[in-house]
Amino acid sequence: MTRYIFITGGVVSSLGKGLASAALGALLQARGYSVRLRKLDPYLNVDPGTMSPTQHGEVYVTDDGAETDLDLGHYERFTGVSSRQSDNVTTGRIYQQILAKERRGDYLGRTVQVIPHVTDAIKEFVLNETEGTDFILCEIGGTVGDIESLPFLEAIRQLGNDLPRGQTAYVHATLVPYIAAAGELKTKPTQHSVKELRSIGIQPDVLLCRSDREIPLHEQRKIALFCNVRESAVIQALDCRSIYEVPLAYHAEGFDSEVLKVFGIDDAPPADLTRWREINGRIESPEGTVKIAVVGKYTDLQDAYKSLGEALVHGGLANQVKVELQWIESETFEQPDAVQRLEGVDGILVPGGFGERGAEGKIAAATFARTKNVPYFGICFGMQMAVIEAARNLAGLPGASSTEFGACDDPIVGLMTEWTEGNLLQTRGLDDDKGGTMRLGKYDCQLSTGSKVNAIYANGAAGEAGSGLLISERHRHRYEVNINYRAALEAVGMRFSGLSPDGALPEIVELEGHPWFIGVQFHPELKSKPFEPHPLFASFIAAAVDQMRLV
Repeated sequence: MTRYIFITGGVVSSLGKGLASAALGALLQARGYSVRLRKLDPYLNVDPGTMSPTQHGEVYVTDDGAETDLDLGHYERFTGVSSRQSDNVTTGRIYQQILAKERRGDYLGRTVQVIPHVTDAIKEFVLNETEGTDFILCEIGGTVGDIESLPFLEAIRQLGNDLPRGQTAYVHATLVPYIAAAGELKTKPTQHSVKELRSIGIQPDVLLCRSDREIPLHEQRKIALFCNVRESAVIQALDCRSIYEVPLAYHAEGFDSEVLKVFGIDDAPPADLTRWREINGRIESPEGTVKIAVVGKYTDLQDAYKSLGEALVHGGLANQVKVELQWIESETFEQPDAVQRLEGVDGILVPGGFGERGAEGKIAAATFARTKNVPYFGICFGMQMAVIEAARNLAGLPGASSTEFGACDDPIVGLMTEWTEGNLLQTRGLDDDKGGTMRLGKYDCQLSTGSKVNAIYANGAAGEAGSGLLISERHRHRYEVNINYRAALEAVGMRFSGLSPDGALPEIVELEGHPWFIGVQFHPELKSKPFEPHPLFASFIAAAVDQMRLV
């Protein structure tokens, strides 16, 4: 029997509902249950693919090519369960599907309304593809009281009645703020938030109370009394030193036990939190610190690189070191001598991005890394800029650039007009819609025998390092390195060490004779986990450790 847990939030946004959902999923897994996590987003965009990273954060891409909310990255990192297209839905997608049905005449002349048609579509999404899963955790985006979230709240209220008794639970995350002038924690915002939720028809079973300090027992009792929940169901959610400490902290507060009680499960297996304790032990006792410069275009909002930052932490875990990140806006390096800011870092990572702004700064960072023998990791756009840098400064092509920025003498990077997805040929044009038209999701890559990347992947894969491996990684890009320049670039030491299986699309380049200089067209950060660091990030941080020791 599949059980459903609905996680809502109140008072303010950014309370950590996504982390709470991921941590609860990890705790249920630790007790031997299978879980799947989903996100219901109230905004009208069909998906976050066309939204600015500085407004919404990163776009997390699944194996099956869905552009989703960044919280799905937390879900995967904490549980190891691969997310799918069916794990994230928005108001925009719900309305898109309903209006398509209305145009086809599927409603047979009936008036299409929010209730029941929109709420039924939401419920259908929640209940779809759940076979064989013990718990489905559904996080509702936004805050109780938002107009746009009302259809989702109504849908999960209805599910509480539609499903058999004992198959649903409601968790509500709230804020208990400390008012410095009064010297007190205040419970009134939580009381009002629960009152708002109850007015919609949802009585929360468990309250997750975010606070920056301990909530006294008498205040917890007050919350329980006025919010109509058990005292034991008022769970403190205090700030932690690391997000990977959250499962341990929530378990110590009894969060998972209280949720199981809602379902009448009193004999659940004890939680095996061994791997979480091991991860936190490594975080708390590093053997050194490496400094990594992230030269990006959206560094004002670090959520724009959420998976990237976590993957670098994972690389540190693999090497028993702390990773100190220096977030640097790439436009900075377009000023004379500004690139000298990179002196003293142990590694340089240039991540993905779109558009011409800051591109020359990323190229300058690649030049610095190449000439100073500093470990360099270029991801997606970062790989493309490294290839352009090599074409200009090593291959004698000063006019090398990307057609993304306009016409150029040597289009080292150009728009993909067609590629193979499975057995189907995908085609794209300049005037196509922007949303969902990139090369998205999981694609195979054939590694070259004897290459550095082949040895890196082989270290954690079955087979010998000498044989070229076939790997699979997630993509999100519209432009591609031009394979026609391969010979010119390889002649000056930039090896094309990973290609699509048909040999048409460059996936990985590496600079021969450099300690560690690798660019990849895909996004390896999307598959990295604390208990299973991605091999490229583990190797990059290992190279940074070597660089640190050389200084």
